[in-house]
Amino acid sequence: MIFELPDTSTHKIAKTLSRLRESGTQVTTGRVLTLIVVARSDNDVQAITESTNEASREHPSRVIVLVVGSRDAEPKVDAEVRIGGDAGAAEMIIMHLSGPVAGNLQSVVTPLLLPDTPIVVWWPTDAPANPSTNAIGKIAQRRITDAMHGGSESLEDRVENYHPGDTDMTWARLTQWRGLVASSLDHPPHGEVVSARVEGPSTSVSVDLAAGWLAGRLQVPVTRVATNEPTVPCDEDGTPMLAVRRVEIERTTGTVIISIQDARTLRVEITDSEVPPSLVAIGRRSEADCLSEELRHMDPDMGYQHALAGLSQVKRVYEER
Repeated sequence: MIFELPDTSTHKIAKTLSRLRESGTQVTTGRVLTLIVVARSDNDVQAITESTNEASREHPSRVIVLVVGSRDAEPKVDAEVRIGGDAGAAEMIIMHLSGPVAGNLQSVVTPLLLPDTPIVVWWPTDAPANPSTNAIGKIAQRRITDAMHGGSESLEDRVENYHPGDTDMTWARLTQWRGLVASSLDHPPHGEVVSARVEGPSTSVSVDLAAGWLAGRLQVPVTRVATNEPTVPCDEDGTPMLAVRRVEIERTTGTVIISIQDARTLRVEITDSEVPPSLVAIGRRSEADCLSEELRHMDPDMGYQHALAGLSQVKRVYEER
């Protein structure tokens, strides 16, 4: 169900939620967190709400979507309350804000927060340089950004301003790839790791973060090879592929090579080994999958922190393709 509340206030929204709860219309129970989504008016709000709907099926929650418009416009708050199938397993409040209220988000959400539940903030596109000192970020236990939308400058902000509780969707997009790399290193022979090399588009922060992760975990020289390929390379049929095109991890007993076969397959090879090359199915994760993963943990993500710290140890070179 969708309840439209044009030209409204947080007080009226709270009263609507209370009325729905008392009437038995509100079906969401066992809500485990409050998810605040901060978007711009020119973002694809429908795609963002669909991702939160899908993620809420694993994490029942109250979702507050703040769609921020121009601060120079007339002050206005238009809202809609969604429950049931229109909100996944959550209750969703979508608020379109303009005028001075668009610059005072904390006061907007405070009356709508669930008591005694963790607060998570997600910036689907643009995020503050320092999320932990942002007015909304200060009240959250978990702050989710997406460096993919800000490029290398955004990733530099994440490194410089990291605070426990920060994480990034780029990190979640690498989860399957990181698992494959780790499992490949478990295969014998277990020679000492000497160095690593990661190849991918020069503009891809996923590749940068992958290199930082290897540097932080392996504590060996890591070279990040930046190429002139598209940020999100595509297969011949236009299907997006992983940005990390190839990784080589050199050991004293041979080299582990993981490369893209096509949009859905990676090739794993261990040189100087009797183990034949293998093909592993993998694909790009959806926004909902990545968001759902980030909502599973409220504790600091040490792996992400170490990956950011490892970026300072990575040597960057450029190769024309």
